[in-house]
Amino acid sequence: MFKKIHKFVWTAAFGLALSNQAVADKTVEDFEVWGGIFTQGNFGFVNPQNPDLKKFRWWMEGQGRFGNDASQFTQSLIRPGLGYAITDKIVIWAGYAWAPTAEPLSIAHPFNEHRIWQQVTWSDNFSFGRLSARSRLEQRFFDHNSPMPGSNDVGHRFRQLVKLAVPMPSLNPNLSFIVQSELFIGLTNIDNNPGFISQGYDQNRAFVGLGYKVNQYATVELGYMNQFINRPHSARPDQMMHNLVASLFLNF
Repeated sequence: MFKKIHKFVWTAAFGLALSNQAVADKTVEDFEVWGGIFTQGNFGFVNPQNPDLKKFRWWMEGQGRFGNDASQFTQSLIRPGLGYAITDKIVIWAGYAWAPTAEPLSIAHPFNEHRIWQQVTWSDNFSFGRLSARSRLEQRFFDHNSPMPGSNDVGHRFRQLVKLAVPMPSLNPNLSFIVQSELFIGLTNIDNNPGFISQGYDQNRAFVGLGYKVNQYATVELGYMNQFINRPHSARPDQMMHNLVASLFLNF
């Protein structure tokens, strides 16, 4: 059974990368290094005698991304949020994100992007591994002095992430094989298009890697992400990023 699941996961990951490559005709490519710390927990510590407080959640993450062959700062993300657990598997969230951005994502001048976001997360354990999904809506806007065209407008985007973690007990009981894909769909009217935000298919991020559970609170993941950015309504070419991604997940 494990061999069948393992074969399926590898086939799916390979297919995701090929699908990205198939639509990446005449693109600009780059190698990037991404690092991030993702933390979440509940408010049960406020009053341990009140179990309802554990349903209220907090979220904080910080990321750093380095492009142009990992030689310079490209983007960082600070993303706090608050959530509420509807069940032990489903949590609803809302929050804010600040994303200072430079080349090669910017057109030549750095800019600050701000996002208001709402999301629903779901996760469950199965015989073959842990399956999770995240559905996120974003409202994106820029500083008034931003060089981005239409920077006074708001861009809306939907993101859908699906992730599978398959344990590898034959190698190490704390080791898992990770495969995930995240699809981005722009919801902004093209006539009101703020900068590079396009209506329709925006990008896809296909990731394969390994996860290691350090302890009950911390998990480390390391792997390769193939990121394709679609720019059909821009003078800029499409972009294909080959990203080395290292992430620390903390769950309290």
